Amino acid sequence: MSQPKILLLGAPGAGKGTQSSNLVEEYGVEHVTTGDALRANKDMETEHGTPRSFMEAGELVPDPVVNEIVQAALDDADGFVLDGYPRNLDQAEYLAEITDLDVAAYFEVADEELIDRLTGRRVCEDCGANFHVKYAPPEEEGVCDECGGDLIQRDDDTEETARERLRVFEENTLPVVEFYDEEGDLARIDGEQAPDEVWADLEAAIEDAL
Repeated sequence: MSQPKILLLGAPGAGKGTQSSNLVEEYGVEHVTTGDALRANKDMETEHGTPRSFMEAGELVPDPVVNEIVQAALDDADGFVLDGYPRNLDQAEYLAEITDLDVAAYFEVADEELIDRLTGRRVCEDCGANFHVKYAPPEEEGVCDECGGDLIQRDDDTEETARERLRVFEENTLPVVEFYDEEGDLARIDGEQAPDEVWADLEAAIEDAL
């Protein structure tokens, strides 16, 4: 049996990264993210130019270029977990043309819980280790367990930035959720559970689909 083709959907902070790691370990699939795919193929020639040309200009890489880069990454993978793509309805329709998903899993988490998760993250200035004031606090407040460096809140983890990220998600990506719901491929997962409970529900949804 070929390895599963899985799409994870959810707002920033919903837990996609954690569960992607579980899927890679359990099923041996490739973890494909838009950012990684663009960085790995930044000099790939497309009819619209290379990703590098847009990235170095500080511009958003346009959909047709992103689509080609993602397709190249998926073509090289027997099975995959796709995280961060598609971000809009056009990308979802393109993805449907190039591959058949086994399951699209949507992690449902209330906005205020997402804000708590996003604003509570702290990162070590020196070694980059991640902590969370509520869910994974350091032994000593403000001090990295790994190297003793100072823990800081990144600019993109402030409440103002977090709320803007959620607004953009709702505007662009919720239509993608509705797309997969209408196609009958969507598995809704309670993302407010403990990570191991989310994993159990996700694994069950994949096994059902397979």
